[in-house]
Amino acid sequence: MEETISINDIFKTLKKRWKLIMLLTLIAALVSGTISYFLLTPIYQSSTQILVNQKQSENPIDSTQIKSNIDMINTYSVIIKSPAILDKVIDKLELDQSVEQLSEKITINSQENSQVFSLTVQDSNPGKAVEIANTVSSIFQKEIKDIMKVDNVSILAKAEVKENPTPVKPNPLLNTAIAVVVGLMAGIGLAFLLEYLDNTIKDEDDIDRLLELPILGSIQKITQVHNKG
Repeated sequence: MEETISINDIFKTLKKRWKLIMLLTLIAALVSGTISYFLLTPIYQSSTQILVNQKQSENPIDSTQIKSNIDMINTYSVIIKSPAILDKVIDKLELDQSVEQLSEKITINSQENSQVFSLTVQDSNPGKAVEIANTVSSIFQKEIKDIMKVDNVSILAKAEVKENPTPVKPNPLLNTAIAVVVGLMAGIGLAFLLEYLDNTIKDEDDIDRLLELPILGSIQKITQVHNKG
């Protein structure tokens, strides 16, 4: 006999195991909040804007030159994160990290058909993030003249230390919200698993379904009453 689960059975299971579901949800939220607020290191972000534009050109507006500058941004993105630039940044700032470690902190973002790209640095120290971003930009501007034999890089905006910097990650509220959803799903899943593994006979419907025998009678639960002497 094939078993089917009705909507009524689903609500019965949720009602029966609601304490377990709420407990798992609460535990997940508390664990996520504790980790986000107290264990994870806050990461701050700082950015500079760099313009790629040939400084010396006979034509004020040269579409070919502009297209060339835009195409160069992909090459510049690789050069910025190369040892040729980052080794000098590490030496100048006396950073206790490798080129690979510093490179992981740097992100290059560019918009389509734009000669401007941003150089973003993430670090646990907001002041250090600003210092690294500005140093990488200035060293890149200086070294690119010898590396590419061109002088087409200008720094549009330097990174600045904000008065009350806000970390970009972790996001405790988002992490807690995700944990609540995961905990709720895990609680519901566990509730149905426990219900599925529970083979005990609970009422006359179970007897009718499992034994396929007619029900002759039932005994109601009687609440015990204590006599006051």
